[in-house]
Amino acid sequence: MLESIGNIFKIPDLKKKIIITAFILIIYRLGSFIPVPGIDSNILKEFLQRASSGGGNLLGLMDLFNGGNLQRASVFALGIMPYITTSIVIQLLGGVLPFFERLKKEGAEGQKKINQYTRYGTVVVAAFNAIGISLFLQSLEVGGRLAVPNPGFLFIFTTMITMISGTMFIMWLGEQITEHGIGNGISLIIFAGIISRYPAGFLQMFQMVKTGAMGLPIAFLVIIVMVAVTYFVVLVTEGVRKIPVQYAKRVIGRKIYGGQSTYIPLKVNTAGVIPIIFAQSILMFPTTIATFFKDSPIMDTVVRFLSPGNAVYTILYMGLIIFFAYFYTAMVLNPVEMAENMKKYGGFIPGRKPGKKTSDYINTVLVRITLPGAFFFSLVAVLPDFMRVWTNIPFYFGGTGIIIIVGVALDTLQQIESHLVMRHYEGFMKKGKLRGRRG
Repeated sequence: MLESIGNIFKIPDLKKKIIITAFILIIYRLGSFIPVPGIDSNILKEFLQRASSGGGNLLGLMDLFNGGNLQRASVFALGIMPYITTSIVIQLLGGVLPFFERLKKEGAEGQKKINQYTRYGTVVVAAFNAIGISLFLQSLEVGGRLAVPNPGFLFIFTTMITMISGTMFIMWLGEQITEHGIGNGISLIIFAGIISRYPAGFLQMFQMVKTGAMGLPIAFLVIIVMVAVTYFVVLVTEGVRKIPVQYAKRVIGRKIYGGQSTYIPLKVNTAGVIPIIFAQSILMFPTTIATFFKDSPIMDTVVRFLSPGNAVYTILYMGLIIFFAYFYTAMVLNPVEMAENMKKYGGFIPGRKPGKKTSDYINTVLVRITLPGAFFFSLVAVLPDFMRVWTNIPFYFGGTGIIIIVGVALDTLQQIESHLVMRHYEGFMKKGKLRGRRG
């Protein structure tokens, strides 16, 4: 491993990409500590910590992906979530609206237009989010203290412009990483935000052990569970079902084309972390609304049932994750289109007739492999709540964050591995376990 890391810096092009990526991530983290004017961040931080311990809300979900930027009321308070939301919506529209479906099939030019519409949509979503957050902050009061000492139109306008600009700047930073650095820029920015919370989690656990609030055996148990969860998340994330495909030989002029065997790699977790994001957003929205109706018994009941650790919350959460895993997989992968493309180029699955039989077979395989993947990630998503509420063991390192971190880390390592192997260097894994090297 150390030798492979040393080889990275022997390749000028790869070294340049890594330095650019690291430099941009440093800029992002520095910007995370520049505050929006007119907000008492200590009151906002106290409110979000109370809300998180009481069941969480939509602002807490945003703060997770923003790396604590919302908690600090920084210029990057909205983070990259507006861009992610717009990208997911446009991607889903590609499977519903003919206009976006045509753009997807136009190649580079179509993708360029989709990116343009995504940027426009990001501005609109960021504007709505900024207005909503600024109005919420104006009404926020903790212990008789106001989060915004001087509310009014000027505060709303200033906050909106600042937060929209911060989101667009983050989006630009992510695009620069993707174009000039290594890995997916947007994913790496989310990765940097989430992993920045881990040192504080370890420090908090260490202090609890030091003060006697947590026993040493429990601390070791937490670390063992963290390592085990990471291992199995890697295992499932890398899990692929290979469907063999045989291409018939074709004679065109004096040349013979085809005749080779290949396979279709269907991932166990095609949807990634998106089902968890959707499920959390839906379940946390009622608890966020309930913060505006503090004296309502109906809202108190809703919050109690939709609090982490409650059986209703757990069942709904896991059910929604599984549902959205199937929904997103159906939007992204079209078995009929895959079967038609294979038939067009003379490909077929051994033992299956081209056309409908092939598409039905691919669909059956997708349905079977999606369920265990979705169920596993739903278990990982509720694990921190289970350990914290049902066993009184604080667990800071599971849930959505670990799934994102593993996915982004594997993708980035695969790209670095490809650069190393392409230039005849030994990769990270001697046995070639990374899919990027196997390819």
